[in-house]
Amino acid sequence: MNEDARKRLIFALDTSSLSDAFKWVELLSGRVGLFKVGKEAFTSFGPELLKGIKERGGGIFLDLKFHDIPNTVSAAALAAASWEVDMFNVHAAGGSEMMRRTADAIKGIPGGKKPIVLAVTVLTSLDDNDLKEIGYRYSTAELALNLAGLARKSGMDGVVASAWEVSAIRKQYGKDFIIVTPGIRLAEGAENKITSDDQKRTLTPAEAISRGADYLVVGRPIRTARDPGKAADSIVEEISQALSPAVMDGKKAEKS
Repeated sequence: MNEDARKRLIFALDTSSLSDAFKWVELLSGRVGLFKVGKEAFTSFGPELLKGIKERGGGIFLDLKFHDIPNTVSAAALAAASWEVDMFNVHAAGGSEMMRRTADAIKGIPGGKKPIVLAVTVLTSLDDNDLKEIGYRYSTAELALNLAGLARKSGMDGVVASAWEVSAIRKQYGKDFIIVTPGIRLAEGAENKITSDDQKRTLTPAEAISRGADYLVVGRPIRTARDPGKAADSIVEEISQALSPAVMDGKKAEKS
């Protein structure tokens, strides 16, 4: 298995059962890079889940999307770091001061245990019509690029963004700016392709990596598969192929 490709795959650990969560961790440890713990799982089980993942050899992306006044979010960031998570996120819409104070708080962590701190741009469940309804004057692409720039200036390590916006963010903010991409779905004809869900701006693993994504968050395409382990391995292989020199060189040629 391509180790670099494996590290780029994040499994969304969305479950209402602690025992099921640990079964997933045991099944997929060594097949994925990190386990994403979101609001449902964390609200149900809290630090007990984080501790159990660590004990089973898994890494953690704490996906709680902190969005509050700067003092509250920076304090929550330090609490997240104290659980030794590998990655966590805030909402970029919380503003530059909130992000800056969060980044500054994390910088002070001793011992090289600083987690990757990301800013969420635009949720993949939203499209241009949704933004208009909320009151934004930007399209999803424009808003994501604008928020990514704000996040970079504020000291965030990277962003969470739809694969549809990855190319523009990568071009504008460089290769050292981390991009984590949710809303990953399998190609037409795949055995475990999701036919209906709440994600609106989706792409395949290969498409997302080819556009410049660093990490992919995948949940349902693995969780609902007949053989989840095999499904995870197949996605890692697709990532590996998309990262191959021949494919990457071809993409560069297309842009030149």
